[in-house]
Amino acid sequence: MARNTSLYFRIVEGRNLPAKDVSGTSDPYCIVKVDNEVVARTATVWKNLNPFWGEEYTLHLPMGFHSLSFQVMDEDTIGHDDVIGKITLTKEAIGSQTKGLDSWLNLTRVDPNEEVQGEIRLSLVLLKDSEKIILRCQVIEARDLAPRDTSGTSDPFARVIFNNHSAETSIIKKTRFPHWGETLELELDPEELCEEGPITVEVWDWDMVGKNDFLGKVELPSACWHKSPHLEGWFRLLPLGNNEVDAGGKLGALRLKVRLVEDRILPSVYYQPLIDLLVESVISPTDTSALTMLEEVITVESRQDVAMTLVKIYLGQGLVVPFLDYLNTREVNHTTDPNTLFRSNSLSSKAMEQFMKAVGMLYLHEVLKPIINRIFEEKKYIELDPCKVDLNRLRRISFKGAMSEAEVRDSSVEMLQIYLTSVIESIVNSVDQCPPVMRVAFKQLHKRVEEQFSEPENEVSDVKYLAISGFFFLRFFAPAILTPKLFQLRDQHADTRTSRTLLLLAKALQSVGNLGLQLGHGKEQWMVPLHPIILHSVASVKDFLDKLIDIDHDTACGAHRAVFMPSVTVKEGFLQKYKTEGPQLLSRFAFKKRYFWLTSETLSYAKTPDWQVRSSVSIQCVCGVERVDENAFQQQNVMQVITQDNDGQLHTIYMQCKNVNELNQWLSAIRKVSIYNDRMLPSFHPGAHRSGKWTCCLQADRNVTGCSRTHSAVTLGDWSDPLDPDVETQTIYKQLLQGRDKLRSIIDLNLCVVDGAHCNVRGKIVLSVPVRLLAVITDLEKAHNAFQRREKEDPNCVILNH
Repeated sequence: MARNTSLYFRIVEGRNLPAKDVSGTSDPYCIVKVDNEVVARTATVWKNLNPFWGEEYTLHLPMGFHSLSFQVMDEDTIGHDDVIGKITLTKEAIGSQTKGLDSWLNLTRVDPNEEVQGEIRLSLVLLKDSEKIILRCQVIEARDLAPRDTSGTSDPFARVIFNNHSAETSIIKKTRFPHWGETLELELDPEELCEEGPITVEVWDWDMVGKNDFLGKVELPSACWHKSPHLEGWFRLLPLGNNEVDAGGKLGALRLKVRLVEDRILPSVYYQPLIDLLVESVISPTDTSALTMLEEVITVESRQDVAMTLVKIYLGQGLVVPFLDYLNTREVNHTTDPNTLFRSNSLSSKAMEQFMKAVGMLYLHEVLKPIINRIFEEKKYIELDPCKVDLNRLRRISFKGAMSEAEVRDSSVEMLQIYLTSVIESIVNSVDQCPPVMRVAFKQLHKRVEEQFSEPENEVSDVKYLAISGFFFLRFFAPAILTPKLFQLRDQHADTRTSRTLLLLAKALQSVGNLGLQLGHGKEQWMVPLHPIILHSVASVKDFLDKLIDIDHDTACGAHRAVFMPSVTVKEGFLQKYKTEGPQLLSRFAFKKRYFWLTSETLSYAKTPDWQVRSSVSIQCVCGVERVDENAFQQQNVMQVITQDNDGQLHTIYMQCKNVNELNQWLSAIRKVSIYNDRMLPSFHPGAHRSGKWTCCLQADRNVTGCSRTHSAVTLGDWSDPLDPDVETQTIYKQLLQGRDKLRSIIDLNLCVVDGAHCNVRGKIVLSVPVRLLAVITDLEKAHNAFQRREKEDPNCVILNH
């Protein structure tokens, strides 16, 4: 049985932040750390003490974590960025909120003695004889210590303390991964064994000038070594004590949403009965299928998560089109007014949205990215609303003299027409680029709507087109234009001017998606100048939709797997690659710009995107995807991909990203495509082997075992997550378990079922689907309880300090 931890967090906004700049404002951004490792950095909001970010992330952490912290910084173009404050949430505090945390939290001051990280490996033995008692502590090694020196390293030593006795190790210079291998002994009096005080092991960074810096401590209560005279293992380093003070909101506050989901994942065989019922729902649909029951018991808040989970389950089963057809058919058949079709956030609407993200994001990037990049680069001032035109602001950015309000509107209409035309042309010419499985799903939807609303008046009102365009334009392309960062089209949020352009463009595209039927009925009459081009686009959009659904269902069978086929590029872009061959150069000269492509089969690179000759490595050979310590090359945001050839030799590719967000995206992407490799390394070197030694642990042997544990299963959750049927089915089981009482009431009210069963033609008793579903839930609950009892009884499951 495996454990799975998913951490969802959303950094919504800040308020009343202190001014750090001479202008009386700040340029705030947030750094997010999990156990002191940076996992995300928000965009900078310039000159604002009440910033809005609205950025959200999901982090998959199979190994668990201890704390989540949000550090607010003020960006400075010259010198170091200023620290404003931080918020730290322990795993226990987050887990205690069953529905998640959603509140304003005051920032606290950053205390260096609290900013500790890493682990230390110890062995403690209590030796007794008739004359004396010896407490023998072997300080073996430590890993991932906090950097306290300007070089990005520390000079660590350890100190063992009990009562008035203490002993110290030697100092190891310039490393965060020290290997001491030293034995320290404390000679104790017999009566001291009765003392209740703990054994403390402290780690310090030695400084030649000034006082030493604290790196963390481990406290072992006397009960531990009274119970077992020999303790050995890795122990997490803890801070001196929680001295954080609320400061009464003087440092401002953040509004955060945080939710922790921890699951024990059972072996696949336990989930198969539930999978069978879900498959049966779309193969032999009924009004009391497992899917129908699930839709009855889920909450509104969980509907989107359930929809994404179901899409992934049916993608894995090769039944995503029948699944969507089942939900859409129910939605269409229960809708009497075609104008309200798919207007609610029902399970079918959410499922279609999540399906488009799961299978169509690469397609969306191909269609929209050039246009979005152009809008960001041109930074045109565009405004149609006369109440929002700012002529003073326009004068500051224009060298052509003052413009009148009418001229601003004319210029804005012209630019929006150009942008909208580019978007429409890119979409209507993309039929062949659209994933086949997406086209088949829309074809089935078109068919169901046409069957349900076959009256002549519905033919005139274009209901069959609106059903598809509503999803395609209003719920897929328009949101991506409005917030391109949330669809990974850009690394940063748009500035105020570009954001307004994107909003106006998204509104225009929504009108195109509505086939111009609602033009002139809204309050925003200032959009009227765009109406002609919107109406002119309707004919080409209809023609595009006709071509989109003109696909043979049989030839598209198995098309659901196209998303995960090796030929699809998962991620690409320019990175700096370190030249490991030949003579070693200075770090700044050794990194060369290369264009990288990542598919589910290979990681390849070349000098430019159109370069004919590519170097590549097989994803099957990848055995580690990790960060590189800053000290290795004196460079930030460097990662390494470790591969193993057929002879067992390890090879490393070092790549530098332009910022921490790009670093995390590449780490996550490569980890996802290699997550099922069977020879992943348990440990790695965060440094590089240079000048005859590893820069991390200072050992000379190039082939020595890594000094830090790997994190290759830690990934950022998004549309490109690999399919994991067990994890996804566990999510559905939890939803059904929470709604079990409601499910029982549905069974009691089902008058068509006598005692939950009926006889088939041969007289054999056949249980109804709701009763079978209830039995499956009960069996899964029993299995979880059995495994939980086994965990408690197995002493090997106990991990010290975790």
